[in-house]
Amino acid sequence: MNAPHRVDAPRQRPRRPRRRGLALGLALTAVVTALASGPVSGAMAGPSPAAAPDLGPNVHVFDQSMSAEEIQSVVDATFARQETAQFGQGRAAFLFEPGTYDVDVNVGYYTQVSGLGLIPDDVHIRGAVHAEADWFDGNATHNFWRAAENLSVTPTTGTDRWAVSQAAPYRRMHIRGDLQLDDGGWSSGGFMADTAVEGQVRSGSQQQWLSRNTEWGSWSGANWNMVFVGAENAPSGDFPDPPYTRIDRTPLSREKPFLHIDETGEYAVFVPALRRDSSGTSWSSGSPEGTSIPIGDFHIARPGDSAASMNAALDEGKHLLVTPGVYPIDETLRVTDPDTVVLGLGLATLVPQDGVMAMSVADVDGVKIAGLLIDAGTTNSPLLMEVGPEGAAEDHADNPISLHDVFFRIGGAHAGRATTSLEINSDDVIGDHLWLWRGDHGDGIGWNTNTADTGLVVNGDDVTTYGLFVEHYQKTQTIWNGERGRTYFFQNEMPYDPPDQAAWMDGSTQGYAAYRVADSVTDHQAFGLGSYCFFNANPGVAAERAFQVPDTPGVRFTNMVAVSLGGGTGTIRHIINDTGGPADPGNQVAYLTAYP
Repeated sequence: MNAPHRVDAPRQRPRRPRRRGLALGLALTAVVTALASGPVSGAMAGPSPAAAPDLGPNVHVFDQSMSAEEIQSVVDATFARQETAQFGQGRAAFLFEPGTYDVDVNVGYYTQVSGLGLIPDDVHIRGAVHAEADWFDGNATHNFWRAAENLSVTPTTGTDRWAVSQAAPYRRMHIRGDLQLDDGGWSSGGFMADTAVEGQVRSGSQQQWLSRNTEWGSWSGANWNMVFVGAENAPSGDFPDPPYTRIDRTPLSREKPFLHIDETGEYAVFVPALRRDSSGTSWSSGSPEGTSIPIGDFHIARPGDSAASMNAALDEGKHLLVTPGVYPIDETLRVTDPDTVVLGLGLATLVPQDGVMAMSVADVDGVKIAGLLIDAGTTNSPLLMEVGPEGAAEDHADNPISLHDVFFRIGGAHAGRATTSLEINSDDVIGDHLWLWRGDHGDGIGWNTNTADTGLVVNGDDVTTYGLFVEHYQKTQTIWNGERGRTYFFQNEMPYDPPDQAAWMDGSTQGYAAYRVADSVTDHQAFGLGSYCFFNANPGVAAERAFQVPDTPGVRFTNMVAVSLGGGTGTIRHIINDTGGPADPGNQVAYLTAYP
């Protein structure tokens, strides 16, 4: 997130009237649209859903027996608590059973809104599912930690809005209209996947954005770094004018697992199949490929559940569904069985205690970890999450481990500390939207307070990331030691707060690279990368380079940008190695199309 474009406290402005036919208007809309399009009923044929399992106190399941007013009341009460609760303890998930609903869902912090169908069109929202920045005077650079998934939406006004920055995934959505990605002020997103927009996507002020496996009528807008991977009808134009990076087909992907109601009416978790060389959504041509796991095969963790009880369930061969809440973790969660699914709802948050690692994944096939926020505790953890032990060497090419919407935070809610956030030792891992963030605002923030050296270390071979966001770590932020790594979209900010140059030296080199490929690597490719500086504690601080790589033909970086934010607060001398740049007060934005 980009603090140069925020203020310390939100300025008050007149509240906009509730949008898209709210309150009384929704009830009238329901009558009119029901007459026009038939009765309000389930869009998915099949048996009536069974009773929902006990998903804890923070999950709200909506069905066709509930009135629009009843649903709206729950949604509004939750949003009132979560709109400004950036570092609060509240967590929530709204789950809509198949059917049609007239509701306006304004999505606040730590809130997930999801449909329970197999495809987005099984749940039809007539109204809106949107993220706004009213609370911050239109500035969306703090709109983190929320999600919209597996819904079709017909916006009342014709345009829905998802004005967000990092850690706000927009997945498996079908918008029957247009989609706006900002709210008039600054915005620093973002991630969209497996989504179709019938009209136009307007990126507005978004500084950067990744769209993977998407379909739309058209795209409008650009700023610094827009990346399209497997996106049908991606906009034309070549980097850097406009700053578009297009990869026609997604080489290898697996969509995020999701809760749904199966053909028997029972709750289950659907695990999408691997896709190779794909474009467009996984669902627009019919039912997606994959497997459905009965909810009875899951241990459902609820607030108050212990790490010991979760580990006991994992040891029994259960999958793990972590419902919305904040979970102190006093022993490492150990995922050891192949094909285990660990799925969080409502930004379920793990807080390691006494310096333990929050989670470890064995070097086994097909594990899926999704929808979790790992928030470092006040005692330093040498490592927050490990995928495969050191020296892992198994081949997972046919059934890789995958991480989806897995986020890390050091500081903000409290003075967290962690030396390294995520270490990937296994081969063939897919990272599908990761935000690793050393906090720059909130509680427990300071150069010697929320200490964190490195966000991501990749030791495994054939690791692929889509949407890699790594920000503000105090040393090299991303270290890639494995062969044949691939990164599609990288967004970075250097730490804001080095007190002086002496405090931020990589040996004799001024500053640390944001992304470093080890000298021993012979094959690595990265596409659409941005690194920004804002050295507000001491604008005289400089970084020698944003990206550091070996000079070998097999290591290739395509379409890079460096930015000195806040009107040129600090210097990045070179974009990659000794090439490109500077980004500094006299030249705030610098581009480079290829290296070597």
